[in-house]
Amino acid sequence: MIRKSSISDVDLILCLLEEGRKKMAAEGNLNQWKVGYPSREQVLKDVDKGVSYLIFQGGEAIATFVLMEGPDPTYQYIYKGNWLNDDSYAVIHRVASIPQVHGIMNKILDFAFSKTKTIRIDTHEDNLIMRKLLKKNGFNYCGVIYLENGSSRLAFQKTIK
Repeated sequence: MIRKSSISDVDLILCLLEEGRKKMAAEGNLNQWKVGYPSREQVLKDVDKGVSYLIFQGGEAIATFVLMEGPDPTYQYIYKGNWLNDDSYAVIHRVASIPQVHGIMNKILDFAFSKTKTIRIDTHEDNLIMRKLLKKNGFNYCGVIYLENGSSRLAFQKTIK
C-alpha cells in the first residue's frame, strides 16, 4: 500500500531516510546524503506540499519517497546532454527503504507512472544501485544537472506511451 505522508509521519520518514543513508554508505556512496540531509525542515515541506509518500507492507512502513509534478527548477538546465522531450513530467526524489526489502523502486515507478507518462529523476554519480535500477527500468541517461548548492547529479528520464 502507498499513501501520502502526514505530519504525524515525519519522525518515521526521518528514520527511513537514515536507513537509506546507511545503505548508500555501505555501498560506497558517502557523498549523496551527507549528515543532516534530508533535513526535518525538508521533510516537513514535502509533507506540507502533499508530495511525500510512504510504502507499507504488512502494516509496517518500509519505504518513503517524494513524487512531485514538474517543472523542477534544478532541471531547467541540463549540461552534457538533453532531456528526451519537453513533455510535462513528474519528479521522484528522496527514495529510502528499510534494509532487506527489494522491489521498492518498481513499486514507486508503477505508482508514479499511474499518474504521469514522463518521469525525470537524478542521482549522485556514486549511487551505483540507483543508476543500475534506473537502467534496468528503461530510463535514459540525459546529462548532468546542478542542485541549488552547486552539487552535480546525473539526470535520467523515461516516457511511456
